[in-house]
Amino acid sequence: MPGPRLRHNVVTRATVLLACFAIGTMAAAAGSAAETPEPAGTASIISELGLRVAADPVRERAGWKPPREILVDSEIHADLPRLKQIAPHVRFVEVSATTRASDIADADAVIGICEEKILQAALHVQWVQLLWAGVERCVQQPSIRERHPLVTNMQRAAGASMAEHVMGMMLILSHHLDYFLLQQGRGHWATEEDHYPQPVELKGKTVLVVGLGGIGTEVAKRAYAFGMRVTATRASGSGGPDYVSYVGSPDELLKLAKEADFVVNCTPLTPQTSGLFNKDFFGITKPSTYFINVGRGGSVVTADLIAALRAGRIAGAGLDVTELEPLPADSPLWHMNNVMITPHVSAYTPMADDTRLAILEENLRRYIGGEPMLSVVDIDRGY
Repeated sequence: MPGPRLRHNVVTRATVLLACFAIGTMAAAAGSAAETPEPAGTASIISELGLRVAADPVRERAGWKPPREILVDSEIHADLPRLKQIAPHVRFVEVSATTRASDIADADAVIGICEEKILQAALHVQWVQLLWAGVERCVQQPSIRERHPLVTNMQRAAGASMAEHVMGMMLILSHHLDYFLLQQGRGHWATEEDHYPQPVELKGKTVLVVGLGGIGTEVAKRAYAFGMRVTATRASGSGGPDYVSYVGSPDELLKLAKEADFVVNCTPLTPQTSGLFNKDFFGITKPSTYFINVGRGGSVVTADLIAALRAGRIAGAGLDVTELEPLPADSPLWHMNNVMITPHVSAYTPMADDTRLAILEENLRRYIGGEPMLSVVDIDRGY
């Protein structure tokens, strides 16, 4: 998937969140390793989103120096004036088919780019800032595996937006709102004689959040507010917020799925999660269980999901991501009345876009000043 569609109207980004990050963001002069003042509100935003701050200043990494040239994806063209305010001594080069090879070769960092062809030519790149959360394709690039540059991403930036998308899918599926919208379009007031599907409330139901990270925690918070019992799996430990009744390890997935009325996948795509939701998984869920995926399509064996839906082994599915994207036009999923499909849009809201831009600005300021970076990716683990 391409990076997030950062909004191209700078005026509309003048939100309180963005203002907090922008105050005081004057970059150090080129060649200087002095820290720049932290913008007001940065600490509270880091805390609110639960962003990881690196333990060590980036200046302690071998090869670090204040950047002189940064390659950027043309997708953030409208954001360049803001970035230039933070880094007035940096030359930003938009990459296109006509970009000179010498410009690529001189780059110290890249923003929004992780293509092997570019990375092979940009031998001096020490920092790769992604504009999205999923890093599975980036960390598999040979240049990333071999040179191990600093890679940072946008983890947690869209957690709230994606969690709302999940809750919307849960409500539509459980209350069969798609059916009633169809009747509305026909001008038909459905009655019991139509044998319309029975709405089911969320209160009292159990939701299993697979992957209690930034997105998963936001889902759990909202599900709990609806009166649901929340369980979860987490690869990084058994800790969790008070509103999650039980946090298990990944190998407890099947045990927890047996009890769940809703299963929400929020995991990144790694060798451990690839094909995780397969015939074994769908073979133990209750027929009344709904499956929702906002993590990665590659976590699901599509043929097994289709078979489970056809056989009534699960009640339905809400898919914002699919194994193949775009979802092929001949996929049976398009025509199943118990499936809701959205085209990988749950993370693309104005609030999420503003947050991503704010994190980008803050990480740029930190890298220039040699400070601890936000949201550093573990290349070996894949997230």
